[in-house]
Amino acid sequence: MTGSMIKRLHLLFCLTLLLCIGVSRAQNTELKQNNIVWTTQSQNSGESMPCGGGDIGLNVWVEKGELFFYLSKSGTFDENNTFLKLGRVRVKLYPNPFDGKDFKQELSLQTGAVNIEGGNGKLKANIKVWVDVHRPVIHVDVSSSQPVKTEAAYESWRTADRYTKGRENNQSSWKWANRPDIRTRKDEIIINSNSIVFYHRNADTTVFDATVAHEGMEGVKTQMFNPLKQLTFGGNLQGKGMVAAGTYSGTLYHTPFKGWRLQSKSPSKKQSIELYLHTAQVPALNQWQAGLQQVIKEAQLARKAELNTQNWWRQYWNRSFIHINSDSVQTEAWQAGRNYQLFRYMLGCNAFGQYPTKFNGGLFTYDPNFTDTASKFTPDFRLWGGGLMTAQNQRLVYFPMLKNGDFDLMKPQFDFYLRTLKNAELRSQTYWNHAGASFTEQLENFGLPNVTEYGWKRPAGYDKGMEYNAWLEYEWDTVLEFCYMMLETERYTGNDVKQYIPFIESCLTFFNEHYQYLARNRGSKAFDGAGKLVLYPGSAGETFKMAYNANSTIAALQTVLKRLLDLPDGYLTNEQKKNWNLMLSRIPPISFREVNGHKTIAPAQAWERVNNTENMQFYPIFPWGIYGVGKPDIDVALNTWKYDTLAVKFRSGVGWKQDNIFAARLGLTDEAAKLSIFKLKDSGRRFPAFWGPGFDWTPDHNWGGSGMIGVQEMLLQTDGKKIMLFPAWPKNWDVHFKLHAPYETIVEATVKAGKLVDLKVWPESRKGDVVNMLK
Repeated sequence: MTGSMIKRLHLLFCLTLLLCIGVSRAQNTELKQNNIVWTTQSQNSGESMPCGGGDIGLNVWVEKGELFFYLSKSGTFDENNTFLKLGRVRVKLYPNPFDGKDFKQELSLQTGAVNIEGGNGKLKANIKVWVDVHRPVIHVDVSSSQPVKTEAAYESWRTADRYTKGRENNQSSWKWANRPDIRTRKDEIIINSNSIVFYHRNADTTVFDATVAHEGMEGVKTQMFNPLKQLTFGGNLQGKGMVAAGTYSGTLYHTPFKGWRLQSKSPSKKQSIELYLHTAQVPALNQWQAGLQQVIKEAQLARKAELNTQNWWRQYWNRSFIHINSDSVQTEAWQAGRNYQLFRYMLGCNAFGQYPTKFNGGLFTYDPNFTDTASKFTPDFRLWGGGLMTAQNQRLVYFPMLKNGDFDLMKPQFDFYLRTLKNAELRSQTYWNHAGASFTEQLENFGLPNVTEYGWKRPAGYDKGMEYNAWLEYEWDTVLEFCYMMLETERYTGNDVKQYIPFIESCLTFFNEHYQYLARNRGSKAFDGAGKLVLYPGSAGETFKMAYNANSTIAALQTVLKRLLDLPDGYLTNEQKKNWNLMLSRIPPISFREVNGHKTIAPAQAWERVNNTENMQFYPIFPWGIYGVGKPDIDVALNTWKYDTLAVKFRSGVGWKQDNIFAARLGLTDEAAKLSIFKLKDSGRRFPAFWGPGFDWTPDHNWGGSGMIGVQEMLLQTDGKKIMLFPAWPKNWDVHFKLHAPYETIVEATVKAGKLVDLKVWPESRKGDVVNMLK
């Protein structure tokens, strides 16, 4: 290589580096605009701010001069499958800088921390609350201009067994079961000379055992995955130079509690407080205790924990973002972009959880009476259960992670299905004596239907594999959306997804075998006259019930089978390909109906009743992508949007409603913009992204997830290798975004005044596949 060539390469490298630094700085400026800053203290936990990392979520607020935060950690399910908080922490300084007029609380997205500043005369103080992304440790760092004493207290409302009844049991798997013996068992709290240890340990018998017995699965119980037995979770609160300082009791927001205090031995300008958390399913308590000590030891030996946490958040924000109207802050469009980032922050707090981020509040629920004044229950309450993973809702939390490039965040949801696969397969074997995994709606974290939704009072002779439930009967196709996500991670990243193939094949096998089984029970033939599977009885969501060939199921099976068969060589044997091609040939075609002379997509070929308000007609559009911008027969899909009377009647932006996504996929810019603004504008609560309760609870994560998907689809859609930019983007919205696309592709673009002013595509070879639809 010549000297001049080396000089040119060096110059090119320097220019590239400067460009990257410039882009990073621009993104940092835009991201900082999204930080939430409060200059007054909060009135209650309903005005809290999320903070977290790894698999821990905190609700942080300052009330009457005292810092509070709730503790939540992925997978802390009790005997009833209630998702228990780990408690509440209260921090107070003496003398108190937060008794004065000067106050500031800021969520720093760049670092993942909440910073609190206060001043009372000459006394100034700062408290930084942050969570180690790589270890289950919460840090509270106090600094002040003058020496102060710091008091840190652990508070619990589970100091005695508490019997629950009525609506409060919606927090658990018992729901409306009329049983007098339902109780939340007490925690153990131990105060040592310089620390507070707290834990909840599940008994050997839990709601899992009641579910297995009632659903007729006891014959295979020893083979089943049971995540609740002997599950133990809790932690240790301590601080250098802090000692035990007694207990106290009180009532906060209708809930009696007891507190255990630590206090610094002497006043100081700096004080650090740590909470070490640990969860384990172990046969003996001392094993959990040893595990907690190991967490403490490793954390105390760790170096650069805060820097490594900040670096993780930095790369998280750099891999994906959407900033709208950054030069016109406080407009509703800007709010939508800002709140998109805030919701993504909340999702990032469970990047490494053992369990998925729950649709009904995630890690950030708070005292329920501030969501619903009639719900005067403990902070553990949320509607729709704690261990329930309702697939129709969960999918909306996880689909946006594909375009965000947050593939690591999808692992907890995928692992949930891998763990429960055996139990779902045992259902099919036990009830119907055929193969395949039977996953229902209202699914427990051990893979069986929720025992209450399954039905306590069931007619004699009713199929034991069925939920006796007007909303849920025959609804088992939503799992195919997670099969699709698993396959899409391969298409997006090129990563090996072999571990998911047995799961996907088992889910497909269920449909193949079960509908032949049902057909043979009705008559002598397994297929219809055209040799197709007869998908009856079926269900289009919870809405079109007792459906014959529901289009949502047909589109799902067609798409997942095609995607499975499209995998690179090495995933499937020739025999597997032959079998799945045969099944694909047996999937019936999508059906249509005429509305006022216009051809539209039907929910199904036929159905017996309408039970809910889901626009299932559009599932061939999203998530299945059979119809949409640049695809054949989009006029049929547009007719469905315009003329289907139920589609028009059910149209909304509340909660899990997906009409913003459908509009974007159809290129309906005005409708997509209006509905996405409704989805992602400020929530009306103090924290702008605490939407809800919608149909579920607050913060409503499927409200945020569906809003996020809609904005992504307005910006970027794909068809094969073609990348369509701005298929439904208003020309009066400026935007700077970075999103991921299939085939290991990243797109970053900037639009100003309706024109594309900057476009970067990685790898550059994909730039030729990009179509700018603003033109």
